[in-house]
Amino acid sequence: MARFLSVVPVDEAVAAAIGLARPVGTETVPLDEAWNRVLGADARADTDLPGFRRSTVDGYAVRAAETVGASDAIPSFFRLKGRVAMGAGATFALGLGECAYVPTGGEVPGGADAVAMVEHAELLGDEVLIAKPVADGENLVLPDEDFGAGEIVVPAGRRLSPQEVGALAAVGRVDVEVRRRPVIGVVSTGNEVVPVEAVPGRSEVRDVNSYLCRAFCRERGCDTRFYGIVRDEPGALRAVLETAANECDAVLVSGGSSKDERDLGAATIAELGEVLVHGIALAPGKPTIVGRVNAIPAIGLPGHPASAFVVLIVIAGPMLAALAGDRTDRSRRARARLIENVPSARGREDYVRVTVRDGEARPLFAKSGLLNSLVRADGLLRVPAGREGYETGDEVEVLLW
Repeated sequence: MARFLSVVPVDEAVAAAIGLARPVGTETVPLDEAWNRVLGADARADTDLPGFRRSTVDGYAVRAAETVGASDAIPSFFRLKGRVAMGAGATFALGLGECAYVPTGGEVPGGADAVAMVEHAELLGDEVLIAKPVADGENLVLPDEDFGAGEIVVPAGRRLSPQEVGALAAVGRVDVEVRRRPVIGVVSTGNEVVPVEAVPGRSEVRDVNSYLCRAFCRERGCDTRFYGIVRDEPGALRAVLETAANECDAVLVSGGSSKDERDLGAATIAELGEVLVHGIALAPGKPTIVGRVNAIPAIGLPGHPASAFVVLIVIAGPMLAALAGDRTDRSRRARARLIENVPSARGREDYVRVTVRDGEARPLFAKSGLLNSLVRADGLLRVPAGREGYETGDEVEVLLW
């Protein structure tokens, strides 16, 4: 075992967790199933988009130079040559002094280089009066202005959003190469932990962390396998971890990470692989374990739910992203003014639960064994290791849930 509660900085622990993660392979799925999956290869445009000069407004296609000086008092006059039908294309070109009606999304005919909005035009028989000048290129898009043929539309490593799925549809991607969903094993430990459906007896608690871990992993696009509640008995955790190592891409162990003689997490992980970190300059979450079981990453989480959740966000989150090949940063942050002092011990990174209302951040000082602050908080305030806290009135950045 490399370390046993030899505390390391948060950055070192994150780097260790990421270094253990081997990106999963790829598979092909229908476009309709690609949302929230990580793109496995660059998606490029198969042709120019939109592929033709396209109007962005309902209006009249004109030569911009022929509208110079146009006003309500002295409008520019054009002869209406025709109308462009949606989907039919422009089958004619414009000559001097001519215009054509074009709907939003319609093709702009040859000879025109701008579109005057209908709000600034008046139709009188077969003549159109334009009362406002337009510039060259105004209210139209060029054939390759959206994407050019061969251009990267969505890069590999992006977790696909609805708008990116739409972009893939625009370039004809019927099927999409995506990363396989990483499978994360989840194990709860402790003689005091009982199933959710049980009524806890004296000194017992319901199994909160396995649900917390599984929901966290699923939110990040992973599948999970639960290996049950393991008693604090020699050999019990070993057998479970050996199975998980053969079936999963990583494993999260809740409980068993501290220095108590009953806490077998670090010793068992070391027996089956290697412990790289046992102890992080992080509050809450100091006794966290980062290691490997055979070839897969293993993270030992503190048993208290608030501590476990902070470790999931700070340590497990980057590791899951590395497994999935996910380079997308969709974290939500807010700037707010602190309305109460937040003390911190220099040399450790503190994560304080806070609420955010009307631009003000209020810290929720709560013990790591309590759930109420997780439910009531809107996010976390990070206090860097080099600071001795924040003072009332300081502007801070909050990492929102």
